[in-house]
Amino acid sequence: MTELGKHIRMERIMNRNTGTTVIVPMDHGMSVGPIRGLTDMKTAIQKVAEGGANAIVEHKGLVRAGHRGQGRDIGLIVHLSASTCLSLYPNAKTLVCTVEEAIKLGADAISIHVNLGNGYEKEMLKDFGRISYEARTWGMPLLAMIYPRGENITSEFDVEVIRHAARVGDEMGADIVKVSYTGSSETFRQVVSGCSIPVVIAGGPKMSNDLEVLEMVKGAMDAGGAGVSIGRNVFQHADPTAMVRAIAAIVHDGVDVDAATGILKRTGRGGA
Repeated sequence: MTELGKHIRMERIMNRNTGTTVIVPMDHGMSVGPIRGLTDMKTAIQKVAEGGANAIVEHKGLVRAGHRGQGRDIGLIVHLSASTCLSLYPNAKTLVCTVEEAIKLGADAISIHVNLGNGYEKEMLKDFGRISYEARTWGMPLLAMIYPRGENITSEFDVEVIRHAARVGDEMGADIVKVSYTGSSETFRQVVSGCSIPVVIAGGPKMSNDLEVLEMVKGAMDAGGAGVSIGRNVFQHADPTAMVRAIAAIVHDGVDVDAATGILKRTGRGGA
């Protein structure tokens, strides 16, 4: 029965016809505070839901603040990991929520963040193992955000370390793994080929223009990626709804960058 439950929940955070997803993480308030675009959670969620996002990521305390009670439905992923930029060890993620608590909040899935290559990797992997077991027991989809970040990492965008990061998520029992984009479709294809579960890309820092975002999304999809998990480049956009529509057209419909740019211009205000 838990496998059936997981299957049903996966369809709430992914497009059931394409097996792809557009996720908008909105958990940034924990790590860097109430940044632009996330001060009014209901409005922020409403905008990306209208654009066709499949799911959002939130910490447990903001679920009530962001619940709209109307409008287009959107999947809820409750994030279990946390740290702040104020810490001496910002790369050391700590569990702040349980699988059972996320279920009680109405979550369709849960997520966990692990940084590899630093002195706290051992503790984060131990937490990952426990959460993976509990998620499987409850039939909850698990999104693993895995980044090579720490004193033992020379470049966190190197294809070999990102391949390794994606494989860690796979080996540990995640259902979806989120990693950084490697910069080209050719190199990202190596990441996808070494992983048996869906791979989505992170959006990274706020980019200078829309074209860069859309080209990144297209490159990841051409490499066999399963979608995106893009935050600041969506919710800090001049028109988040239009930006999500453009991204979703690439992810779900396979349109090219020119067509996606046209969708953005026709439906929104444009501009980053």
